[in-house]
Amino acid sequence: MKKLILVFALIGLTSCKKESIPQVTMKDDVTFLASDDLQGRETGTAGELKAAHYIKDRFASLGVSPKGNAGTYFQTFTFAPKKDPHGEVRFRESGNDSLITGTNVIGYIDHKAPNTIVIGAHYDHLGMGGEGSLYREGEAIHNGADDNASGVAVLLQLAQKLQTESYKGNNYLFIAFSGEEMGLLGSNYFTKNATIPLSEINYMINMDMVGRLNEEKALAIHGVGTSPSWNQTVFAANTSFQLAEHKSGVGPSDHTSFYLNDIPVLHLFTGQHDDYHKPGDDSEKLNYEGMQLIEDYILAIVTELDNNGKLAFTKTKDESTAVPSFKVGLGVVPDYLFSGKGMRIDGVSEGRAAQNAGLEKGDIVVKMGDSTVVDMMSYMRALSAFDVGDETTIVVDRKGEQLHKEIVFVKD
Repeated sequence: MKKLILVFALIGLTSCKKESIPQVTMKDDVTFLASDDLQGRETGTAGELKAAHYIKDRFASLGVSPKGNAGTYFQTFTFAPKKDPHGEVRFRESGNDSLITGTNVIGYIDHKAPNTIVIGAHYDHLGMGGEGSLYREGEAIHNGADDNASGVAVLLQLAQKLQTESYKGNNYLFIAFSGEEMGLLGSNYFTKNATIPLSEINYMINMDMVGRLNEEKALAIHGVGTSPSWNQTVFAANTSFQLAEHKSGVGPSDHTSFYLNDIPVLHLFTGQHDDYHKPGDDSEKLNYEGMQLIEDYILAIVTELDNNGKLAFTKTKDESTAVPSFKVGLGVVPDYLFSGKGMRIDGVSEGRAAQNAGLEKGDIVVKMGDSTVVDMMSYMRALSAFDVGDETTIVVDRKGEQLHKEIVFVKD
C-alpha cells in the first residue's frame, strides 16, 4: 500500500509542477492496476473507475492532452448486459439502473502532423471471476496483471517517449479501452464515435498480454497482412525477439475494431500461461525487462515508418470464419507462439481428457486419429470430427520421442 501511495504522490506533485515529470516505472503502474484494492477492474465497477482515474492522472502528469468527450480524458458508453452469451451487445442511453457504463481513457500528443497513430491497450478485467474465468473454486479477485495491466503500463511509457522531437512525423492517440473482456466494447464504441476523424488514423498498435515474455523471447505479432509495409518493417525493427507472425487483422482483442474500419493494425502478445483468467495473474510474476524490450520494439517500428506517410491498408483472410465447430475438447491451452509443425500444448486442465490420457505441457500433437496435425487450424479440423464419448489415438512428440496416447473425448 505504501508503494501505491507513493505513485499517487508523484502524480499529485506533477499536477503542481508540470515540468517535473515523475519517474513512475512500468512495475509501479502494474502494481497499482493489479492491486486487490481495484477488485479486478470489471467493466462498470468502482474498481475499474479507480483505474480509469489513475490512467487519467498519469496522462495529465506526462503532459498528454485530453481527447475524450467534452475536453476530458474520458469517453463513456452505456450498454445492457447480454442475456444471450452469443448475442450482440447494444449501446444505450444512460439513465437505467440495469445498464452498465464503461469508460475509455484517451490522451493525445499533437505534433501538428497530418496523420495520427493509435496506441491501444485495454485496462478492464474480470473482477471477481464469473463468465470468462477459468477458476473453478468460487469467487476470487482476478487482478489481471498480464491481462492487461501490462499493456497499459507499456502504453504509459510510450506516452512519455513519443513526445520528443524524434517522433514528430505523426500525432499519437493513446486509448486505454474499457469493456474488452465483455466483447471489445470500448474499441467498438470508439470507432463508431471517434474523437478524431478515422480518416486521419495512420495505423493502430494494440498491446494485450505483453508481460510474460519467455526465455526464448517469443513474441506473437498479429496483423502483419493488414498493410504491405508491415512485413518488412516488423523484421527490420526487430533486434530481440523470435517473432511468430500472423497475417489476419481479426482476433480476440481491440485491434479488430480498427481493422474492420480499414485501418492497418498490429497486435503484440507474449502468449498464454497457467494464470490466464485466473486469480494468480499477479504483478510479481511479470517480466518487466521483457516489457521494456517490447516498448523499445514499438518505438523502433514507429521510427522505421516515421517518414513514410500514411500506410496502405490491405484486407486479410478472416481466420475466425474458417474455424470449424466442435463438440469436444482436449482440455489443453495451445501454445500460440509455437511456429513449428503440430500443436504444442502450453497447459493441461485438471481432470480433463488430456490429463486423463497422460498428455503434458510441452507435448506437440502431431496426429489425431487418421488426421495429421501440422498447425492450429489442422488441429481444430481434426478435433471437429469427434463426438462426445468417441475414443481415438493421439500421437505426440515429447522431447523428440513419439508417444501414442489413447484418449476419450468429453464435452468441451
